[in-house]
Formats: sequence, C-alpha cells, structure tokens
Amino acid sequence: MKNKLVIIGMPGSGKTTIGKLVAEKTGKPFIDLDEFIVEWTEKTIPQLFEKGEDHFREIETRACMEIAKRKGLIVSTGGGVIKKPINMEWLSDSGVIVFLDRPVDLIMADIIVQSRPLLKDGKEKLLTLYEERYELYKKYADEIIVNDRIIEEVCSDFIAIMNKYVML
Repeated sequence: MKNKLVIIGMPGSGKTTIGKLVAEKTGKPFIDLDEFIVEWTEKTIPQLFEKGEDHFREIETRACMEIAKRKGLIVSTGGGVIKKPINMEWLSDSGVIVFLDRPVDLIMADIIVQSRPLLKDGKEKLLTLYEERYELYKKYADEIIVNDRIIEEVCSDFIAIMNKYVML
C-alpha cells in the first residue's frame, strides 16, 4: 500500500503551497524536500548549486532515500527530482506520485523567477525546463492535477486521490 503523497511539478507550480494546505486539512505531516535538504546539509539550495547541479542532485537522491523510509507524509519535491530515475524509484515505491501541472504562463505570473537557482535566466529558462521535463513528469505520475483553478478546488482533488489510494 502507498503510504505517502509525493507532489512533483515545475518550479513555481504550487507544490509546497498546496502540499502544506493538504497536510493541514488532513492532519498529515508535510515535508518540503528542498527544505529537508537545507536542514540536513545546513546549506541553502543556491549554496549547494555553487558546486554544480550534479552535486545538488546527488544530495537530493540521498534525501529521497531518507524520505522513502518515512510513512504517512505529504512531500513536495524540487522541480528537478524527476531528472534521476533512482529518485523516482525511491519515492514511488511507497508513495503516490501526483504531477501538479500548472501552465507556464500562470507560473510566470506567480513567481519571482530570480529567486530560483535554475530560473535566474528568466522566462526562456522556464520554457526550456518545461520542454525538458514535461514528459518526465507525466511518465512518473500516478495521477495528474492541473493547477489552473482556485486553490481549494486543487486541494480537494489531492484529498480525493488520498482517499482513492486509502491514505486517509
């Protein structure tokens, strides 16, 4: 049985915001994978990226292995977690993977692109990441929720998925 909900999607798609709200509504513990990495390494994500993306991805993989051992969680991942198949193996073994699909134009309207290490080059970089990652998100997803509505409706969809997989 799947014992955690894992949210994947583009940077700025709403993974952390919605994950926290769903956790609050269901009483489940919430973990943001990037925040977990920051606490674990005592370094910020930009500091970890200073040693290169490969360095960060290796740490991210170790964090996925640790998260995979835990039960009853709602987890929001970093947007690039899907780049390493081993990450998705660890997370999908015990978790329902939900792709939070937010249209790029809405992401651009919502986020301050400069605050994201991989998005410092702006809209062009976001579009490139979208093209690189979109099919991977779909490939690994057990379920897809489009985040183009009010947040309460999107949260209700997540709770319905949790009920479907008997996680509540």
